[in-house]
Amino acid sequence: MRAVSVVAHRGASGDFPENTAVAFQEAIDLGVEMIEFDVQLTADRCLVICHDPSVDRTSDGAGRIGEMCMAEIEELDAGSWFSARYAGERFATLSETLDMMPGGMRLNVHIKASDESRDALVRLVVDELVRRNLTASAFATGNEATTMAVRSIAPHLEICTNLPVARCLEIGCRILQPANSITTTDLVTEAHHHGLEVNPFFADEADEIRRLIECGVDGILTNHPRKMLDLLRSC
Repeated sequence: MRAVSVVAHRGASGDFPENTAVAFQEAIDLGVEMIEFDVQLTADRCLVICHDPSVDRTSDGAGRIGEMCMAEIEELDAGSWFSARYAGERFATLSETLDMMPGGMRLNVHIKASDESRDALVRLVVDELVRRNLTASAFATGNEATTMAVRSIAPHLEICTNLPVARCLEIGCRILQPANSITTTDLVTEAHHHGLEVNPFFADEADEIRRLIECGVDGILTNHPRKMLDLLRSC
Protein backbone atom coordinates (compact mmCIF):
# COMPACT_ATOMS: atom_id res chain seq x y z
CA MET A 1 0.00 0.00 0.00
CA ARG A 2 1.25 3.49 -0.89
CA ALA A 3 2.71 5.40 2.07
CA VAL A 4 0.63 8.37 3.22
CA SER A 5 0.95 10.77 6.12
CA VAL A 6 -1.27 10.19 9.15
CA VAL A 7 -2.77 13.51 10.22
CA ALA A 8 -4.23 13.40 13.73
CA HIS A 9 -7.42 15.46 13.55
CA ARG A 10 -7.69 17.55 16.73
CA GLY A 11 -5.13 15.10 18.08
CA ALA A 12 -6.23 11.52 18.63
CA SER A 13 -9.76 12.82 18.99
CA GLY A 14 -11.56 9.52 18.51
CA ASP A 15 -10.11 8.13 21.73
CA PHE A 16 -9.39 11.27 23.77
CA PRO A 17 -11.13 14.61 24.29
CA GLU A 18 -10.41 16.61 21.17
CA ASN A 19 -7.91 19.46 21.05
CA THR A 20 -6.53 18.70 24.52
CA ALA A 21 -3.06 17.86 25.76
CA VAL A 22 -3.90 14.17 26.21
CA ALA A 23 -5.17 13.91 22.62
CA PHE A 24 -2.04 15.60 21.32
CA GLN A 25 0.29 13.50 23.46
CA GLU A 26 -1.27 10.29 22.18
CA ALA A 27 -0.72 11.42 18.59
CA ILE A 28 2.87 12.34 19.37
CA ASP A 29 3.50 8.99 21.07
CA LEU A 30 2.04 7.17 18.08
CA GLY A 31 4.52 8.90 15.80
CA VAL A 32 2.08 10.54 13.39
CA GLU A 33 3.49 12.81 10.73
CA MET A 34 1.13 15.72 11.33
CA ILE A 35 -1.27 17.08 13.95
CA GLU A 36 -4.23 19.33 13.20
CA PHE A 37 -5.74 21.66 15.80
CA ASP A 38 -8.02 24.69 15.98
CA VAL A 39 -7.29 28.14 17.39
CA GLN A 40 -9.84 30.66 18.70
CA LEU A 41 -9.44 34.17 20.13
CA THR A 42 -10.71 35.01 23.61
CA ALA A 43 -12.10 38.36 24.72
CA ASP A 44 -8.73 39.25 26.26
CA ARG A 45 -6.83 38.31 23.07
CA CYS A 46 -5.52 34.97 24.24
CA LEU A 47 -5.23 32.00 21.88
CA VAL A 48 -7.16 28.94 23.00
CA ILE A 49 -7.35 25.57 21.30
CA CYS A 50 -10.97 24.76 20.51
CA HIS A 51 -12.91 23.90 17.38
CA ASP A 52 -16.28 25.46 18.24
CA PRO A 53 -16.92 29.17 18.75
CA SER A 54 -18.38 28.26 22.16
CA VAL A 55 -17.25 25.99 24.99
CA ASP A 56 -20.68 24.37 25.34
CA ARG A 57 -20.07 21.08 23.52
CA THR A 58 -16.60 20.28 24.86
CA SER A 59 -16.73 21.40 28.47
CA ASP A 60 -18.89 21.69 31.57
CA GLY A 61 -19.36 25.40 30.88
CA ALA A 62 -21.23 27.60 28.46
CA GLY A 63 -20.45 30.73 26.53
CA ARG A 64 -18.87 32.06 23.38
CA ILE A 65 -15.10 32.05 23.44
CA GLY A 66 -14.90 35.52 21.94
CA GLU A 67 -16.87 36.84 24.91
CA MET A 68 -14.89 34.99 27.61
CA CYS A 69 -11.53 35.68 29.22
CA MET A 70 -8.86 33.00 29.24
CA ALA A 71 -8.99 32.80 33.02
CA GLU A 72 -12.66 31.78 32.81
CA ILE A 73 -11.94 29.17 30.16
CA GLU A 74 -9.04 27.69 32.10
CA GLU A 75 -11.39 26.92 34.98
CA LEU A 76 -13.57 24.66 32.83
CA ASP A 77 -13.44 20.88 32.64
CA ALA A 78 -12.72 19.99 29.03
CA GLY A 79 -12.56 16.22 29.50
CA SER A 80 -15.62 14.93 31.35
CA TRP A 81 -17.91 15.44 28.35
CA PHE A 82 -15.88 12.76 26.57
CA SER A 83 -15.33 10.36 29.48
CA ALA A 84 -15.15 10.49 33.26
CA ARG A 85 -11.64 9.16 32.84
CA TYR A 86 -10.56 12.58 31.59
CA ALA A 87 -12.27 14.69 34.22
CA GLY A 88 -10.24 17.77 34.95
CA GLU A 89 -8.61 18.03 31.53
CA ARG A 90 -8.30 21.70 30.65
CA PHE A 91 -8.44 23.77 27.49
CA ALA A 92 -4.94 24.40 26.19
CA THR A 93 -3.48 27.62 24.86
CA LEU A 94 -1.63 27.80 21.57
CA SER A 95 1.61 28.35 23.44
CA GLU A 96 1.10 25.27 25.61
CA THR A 97 0.24 23.20 22.56
CA LEU A 98 3.30 24.29 20.62
CA ASP A 99 5.47 23.61 23.66
CA MET A 100 4.39 19.95 23.46
CA MET A 101 5.27 19.41 19.84
CA PRO A 102 8.50 17.63 18.97
CA GLY A 103 10.84 19.24 16.48
CA GLY A 104 9.88 18.52 12.91
CA MET A 105 6.26 17.68 13.62
CA ARG A 106 4.12 19.15 10.85
CA LEU A 107 1.42 21.37 12.28
CA ASN A 108 -1.91 22.00 10.57
CA VAL A 109 -3.00 25.15 12.40
CA HIS A 110 -6.68 25.78 11.72
CA ILE A 111 -7.43 29.43 12.43
CA LYS A 112 -11.10 29.63 13.41
CA ALA A 113 -11.71 33.30 12.74
CA SER A 114 -14.90 35.28 12.58
CA ASP A 115 -15.17 38.50 10.63
CA GLU A 116 -14.72 40.37 13.91
CA SER A 117 -11.74 38.38 15.22
CA ARG A 118 -9.88 37.70 11.95
CA ASP A 119 -7.35 40.50 11.89
CA ALA A 120 -6.26 40.08 15.50
CA LEU A 121 -6.39 36.30 15.53
CA VAL A 122 -4.41 35.85 12.32
CA ARG A 123 -1.76 38.33 13.43
CA LEU A 124 -1.32 36.69 16.85
CA VAL A 125 -1.11 33.15 15.45
CA VAL A 126 1.32 34.11 12.72
CA ASP A 127 3.49 36.05 15.16
CA GLU A 128 3.69 33.01 17.45
CA LEU A 129 4.65 30.65 14.63
CA VAL A 130 7.27 33.07 13.36
CA ARG A 131 8.66 33.71 16.83
CA ARG A 132 9.16 29.98 17.30
CA ASN A 133 10.71 29.51 13.84
CA LEU A 134 7.95 27.09 12.87
CA THR A 135 7.19 28.41 9.40
CA ALA A 136 8.97 25.48 7.77
CA SER A 137 6.90 22.86 9.60
CA ALA A 138 3.60 24.63 10.26
CA PHE A 139 0.93 25.93 7.91
CA ALA A 140 -2.27 27.89 8.38
CA THR A 141 -5.65 26.46 7.45
CA GLY A 142 -8.92 28.37 7.24
CA ASN A 143 -11.55 29.76 4.95
CA GLU A 144 -10.52 31.93 2.03
CA ALA A 145 -10.75 35.22 3.91
CA THR A 146 -8.58 33.87 6.70
CA THR A 147 -5.93 32.31 4.47
CA MET A 148 -5.75 35.51 2.44
CA ALA A 149 -5.21 37.45 5.66
CA VAL A 150 -2.35 35.09 6.51
CA ARG A 151 -0.90 35.49 3.04
CA SER A 152 -0.99 39.29 3.32
CA ILE A 153 1.18 39.41 6.44
CA ALA A 154 3.29 36.24 6.07
CA PRO A 155 3.89 35.36 2.42
CA HIS A 156 6.45 32.74 3.47
CA LEU A 157 3.95 30.76 5.59
CA GLU A 158 2.14 28.01 3.70
CA ILE A 159 -1.64 28.12 3.62
CA CYS A 160 -4.16 25.31 3.25
CA THR A 161 -7.72 25.44 1.94
CA ASN A 162 -10.55 23.31 0.59
CA LEU A 163 -10.98 25.55 -2.45
CA PRO A 164 -10.95 24.33 -6.07
CA VAL A 165 -7.50 23.74 -7.53
CA ALA A 166 -7.80 26.73 -9.84
CA ARG A 167 -8.47 29.07 -6.93
CA CYS A 168 -5.63 27.55 -4.91
CA LEU A 169 -3.28 28.43 -7.73
CA GLU A 170 -4.59 31.99 -7.88
CA ILE A 171 -3.93 32.64 -4.18
CA GLY A 172 -0.66 30.72 -3.91
CA CYS A 173 -2.02 27.84 -1.85
CA ARG A 174 -0.04 24.62 -2.21
CA ILE A 175 -1.88 22.41 0.31
CA LEU A 176 -5.40 21.22 -0.49
CA GLN A 177 -7.68 19.79 2.18
CA PRO A 178 -10.84 18.63 0.38
CA ALA A 179 -13.72 16.78 1.98
CA ASN A 180 -13.11 13.06 1.69
CA SER A 181 -16.47 12.70 -0.07
CA ILE A 182 -15.31 14.76 -3.05
CA THR A 183 -11.78 13.36 -3.20
CA THR A 184 -11.31 11.37 -6.38
CA THR A 185 -8.39 10.17 -8.45
CA ASP A 186 -9.12 12.93 -10.96
CA LEU A 187 -9.01 15.64 -8.28
CA VAL A 188 -5.76 14.34 -6.83
CA THR A 189 -4.19 14.00 -10.27
CA GLU A 190 -5.15 17.58 -11.14
CA ALA A 191 -3.79 18.88 -7.84
CA HIS A 192 -0.53 16.96 -8.18
CA HIS A 193 -0.12 18.18 -11.76
CA HIS A 194 0.00 21.70 -10.36
CA GLY A 195 2.27 20.82 -7.45
CA LEU A 196 -0.38 20.76 -4.71
CA GLU A 197 -0.30 18.42 -1.73
CA VAL A 198 -3.65 16.71 -1.01
CA ASN A 199 -4.74 15.76 2.52
CA PRO A 200 -8.50 15.00 2.61
CA PHE A 201 -10.69 15.60 5.62
CA PHE A 202 -11.38 13.05 7.05
CA ALA A 203 -11.48 9.22 7.17
CA ASP A 204 -11.77 6.77 10.06
CA GLU A 205 -13.03 3.58 8.40
CA ALA A 206 -10.63 1.15 6.75
CA ASP A 207 -12.48 1.03 3.42
CA GLU A 208 -12.48 4.82 3.05
CA ILE A 209 -8.83 5.10 4.07
CA ARG A 210 -7.95 2.50 1.42
CA ARG A 211 -10.04 4.32 -1.20
CA LEU A 212 -8.30 7.62 -0.51
CA ILE A 213 -4.89 6.00 -0.69
CA GLU A 214 -5.82 4.48 -4.03
CA CYS A 215 -6.76 8.00 -5.19
CA GLY A 216 -3.12 8.96 -4.58
CA VAL A 217 -3.52 11.36 -1.65
CA ASP A 218 -0.50 12.55 0.31
CA GLY A 219 -2.06 12.38 3.78
CA ILE A 220 -5.38 11.74 5.49
CA LEU A 221 -6.90 13.52 8.45
CA THR A 222 -8.30 10.98 10.88
CA ASN A 223 -9.81 10.95 14.34
CA HIS A 224 -8.32 7.51 14.94
CA PRO A 225 -4.61 7.71 14.11
CA ARG A 226 -3.85 4.43 15.90
CA LYS A 227 -6.33 2.56 13.71
CA MET A 228 -4.94 4.15 10.56
CA LEU A 229 -1.37 3.33 11.53
CA ASP A 230 -2.34 -0.27 12.26
CA LEU A 231 -4.02 -0.47 8.86
CA LEU A 232 -0.98 0.91 7.06
CA ARG A 233 1.34 -1.49 8.88
CA SER A 234 -0.81 -4.50 8.04
CA CYS A 235 -0.76 -3.88 4.29
